[in-house]
Amino acid sequence: MITSLTGAAAGSDGTSESLTSRTDRALLGIIRAAADVVVVGAATVRAEGYVLPRRARLAIVTVSGDLDGHRLGDAVDGLLLICPETRSAEVRDRSGLPGAQVLAIPGGDDIEPAAICDALAAHGLPRVVCEGGPTLAARFADAGVIDEYCVSVTPALDAADRPFLPIASHVDTEVAGMLVDEAGFSYLRLRARR
Repeated sequence: MITSLTGAAAGSDGTSESLTSRTDRALLGIIRAAADVVVVGAATVRAEGYVLPRRARLAIVTVSGDLDGHRLGDAVDGLLLICPETRSAEVRDRSGLPGAQVLAIPGGDDIEPAAICDALAAHGLPRVVCEGGPTLAARFADAGVIDEYCVSVTPALDAADRPFLPIASHVDTEVAGMLVDEAGFSYLRLRARR
């Protein structure tokens, strides 16, 4: 996750791209390389114009299948669309990505993060990186399914409509690592205490 000093998850262009740096992108690549799958919400795919990661699979959490604005292209081999079981046909049709695999989760529209992690593990993808956006990442944090938080803090003061991680309650963590680069970016690794 990336944030400005004021807690904004997006910069002046409405995306995280205006907050990031070359070092931050390099660290993101390292984190993704250690993952089996990158999980992201559909709203973030639309806002950020997501592309497929180079080394990990991409799983998009969606209730509607609306992925307008993505840059995934037609070659979506390995792409997973995670959705409520009752919406799987709608998601398949509306996504416009017939090559994507739909991973339907039993239950209602409000898919539980633990159910997402369990389904991915059963699919042979136990190492999950949740890139957000803020709403999905906060749901994962509140559910207690995150082992480690990697947070980049850009040395910028941007308007923040809401925090970059709008959690509902305290999450007990300890610092596992911290770096500051020459440009003033801070890179935090926080481990969740159990």
